[in-house]
Amino acid sequence: MAEKPKRPLSAYMLWLNSAREQIKKENPGIKVTEIAKKGGELWRGMKDKSEWEYKAAKMKDEYNKQMQDFERNGGSKDAGTKKKKDGENLFGYRLE
Repeated sequence: MAEKPKRPLSAYMLWLNSAREQIKKENPGIKVTEIAKKGGELWRGMKDKSEWEYKAAKMKDEYNKQMQDFERNGGSKDAGTKKKKDGENLFGYRLE
């Protein structure tokens, strides 16, 4: 059976991936966490996000098609997700 398709990136993440180097160049020594923060500020200030929203929508459509094929071929929406056992906490340790 084929692997479950990965979820598509959001419009913001597509944009941030393309803008990351420019943000680093304009802010030398910036920390990784600060890149995301600065990116968020720039994204909120953007007037025209249509290019990125269009790309994200195309990726989501492709993902939905891949998921339909995956499910049609016996895959489950929950494939690849690990279920918590009774008595386990978030980190997988047994609670006694």
